[in-house]
Amino acid sequence: MESAHIAQILDEMGTILEIQGENPFRCRAYHNAAQVLSSLPADLSEMIADGTLADVPGIGETMHAKIVQLATTGHLPAYDKLRKAMPSGILALLKVPGLGPKKIKALRDALKIESLADLREAAQSGAIARQKGFGAKTEANILEGLAFLEKSGGRILLNEALLLVTPIFEAVRQHARVIRAEICGSLRRRTETIGDLDILFSAEDPAPILKDFVGLPQVAKVLAHGTTKASVLLPGFKSDQYVQCDLRGVEDRQFPFALHYFTGSKAHNIAIRRRALARGLSLNEYALTGNGSEVACRTEADLFEALGLPEIPAELREDAGEIEAAEKGTLPHLVTVRDLTGTFHCHSDWSDGEATLEQMADGARSAGLAYLGIADHSRSLRMAGGLTIEQVRDQWTRIDALNEKFGRGFRLFKGTECDILADGTLDYPDEVLEGFDYVVASVHSHFRMSREEMTARMIRAVSNPRVTMLGHPTGRLLLVRDSYAVDLDAVIEAAARAGTMIEINANPHRLDLDAVHCRRARQKGVRIVINPDAHSVSGLQDLTYGVSVARRAWLSPADLLNTAPLEKVARQLQQVRTRRGTARAGRDR
Repeated sequence: MESAHIAQILDEMGTILEIQGENPFRCRAYHNAAQVLSSLPADLSEMIADGTLADVPGIGETMHAKIVQLATTGHLPAYDKLRKAMPSGILALLKVPGLGPKKIKALRDALKIESLADLREAAQSGAIARQKGFGAKTEANILEGLAFLEKSGGRILLNEALLLVTPIFEAVRQHARVIRAEICGSLRRRTETIGDLDILFSAEDPAPILKDFVGLPQVAKVLAHGTTKASVLLPGFKSDQYVQCDLRGVEDRQFPFALHYFTGSKAHNIAIRRRALARGLSLNEYALTGNGSEVACRTEADLFEALGLPEIPAELREDAGEIEAAEKGTLPHLVTVRDLTGTFHCHSDWSDGEATLEQMADGARSAGLAYLGIADHSRSLRMAGGLTIEQVRDQWTRIDALNEKFGRGFRLFKGTECDILADGTLDYPDEVLEGFDYVVASVHSHFRMSREEMTARMIRAVSNPRVTMLGHPTGRLLLVRDSYAVDLDAVIEAAARAGTMIEINANPHRLDLDAVHCRRARQKGVRIVINPDAHSVSGLQDLTYGVSVARRAWLSPADLLNTAPLEKVARQLQQVRTRRGTARAGRDR
């Protein structure tokens, strides 16, 4: 079992114990162990094998035994016992935004609420508002959370989908009878959230592969098992969550057509079929035919070529102008992870990160990056360890010392994730902001402002000459929290006028800016930056999800700040600092 899955189980065990009213220290032990597992310095299986896992702080002897049992057997009786003792409907309540274990326990004790249906009935009747510690506002938030939950459905995050599908896909791909195999559907197009998983393979006889697939240890339930397709349920990463995975088998000559069809999107497929018809051809999921015979294609590239087009990358297949661009020869050269030279908006243990400045720098260097921006929280965000002005100056001194040690081959940039206050001003005075190499401005509070107020607040912030880039522009958390109300197009226009960049926050829980607005921002002349919002060394790996957004937004390397060499990035950041100084001088005159 993967360390991420084990971490989810331990975290869930801690949560169930909280709902049961267990000792807080015991609950915290599970949560802490889950957090530790999420940022291990090496592969979990290797650490178990060489005994180093037992030496990791935060993992005691008892917790170590549980982790080893989960990693080696995939099961833990203590976990099964906890889940059996807890009604399944209770665990579903955890999916409601803003409803944590303590509130669930209180509602269960007072109102016997044990399911989403119970919760909705109590909220609609006003019973929750009458409970001590809740009130009308909390009740309204619960109803809003229930509505959001219904809207999001059973979808999962992109990173979760990849974790689930990878071992299944590898088992299929390495099967002795399989000729070719690919992941299809929305996951291949790298959409923000995924409904179900699709894998396609080719073989002379699909039956043995399908039989082995439904018998895989990851399969919780078989939904269907036929001669060319099987559907199963896989356990998700949350309580009582299952994800459907479909496996389809075709003849190898059919593979490119099936791959294109099952990748989608539906709108793209319809447009491509129309193009085929306009050329006297007929296209379906198994063949391209014309004049009564099949047009042979070995790959998807061959299929596109037969339709007079260069191959269209999967991420662009949304019928959003990609076919017209392909016909004109204007498809972009899409950015890849290999194009990234560094990144910004990363946290250290000076605020709420887990790693030291040096550890973050070493992680970036190991990932092949030439620079890393440290942007710890500003002073107003006390719950995240926001830095005082004195701490900021101390951190600058430490970064200077590290840069002296690194020499010319690598650089740490001095940054801040500075809070945008309610009136649109920034959390540090100008003289402090001007000492940073760059400033990421982000909203972390007052999410419920009106659309007009929030828009004005953010426009004021991005128009500030001391702001280099806007962080997670909509504040959304995928499948958890909607964006705050804001006229994002107006904010983008203001950023374009001011020369302020906007980030793609690559954290898979955010992916904010989304691809639609990212493409729109670039068309307006806004420079884009891919930032992982990393709070640990392992968080740097989230850059790959930001690249997925950038590719869906049609971005090439030239559209991004952090594809340039270190020297050029340093010059560009200095130009922003010069702009700040010029703006301040003009104001002081």
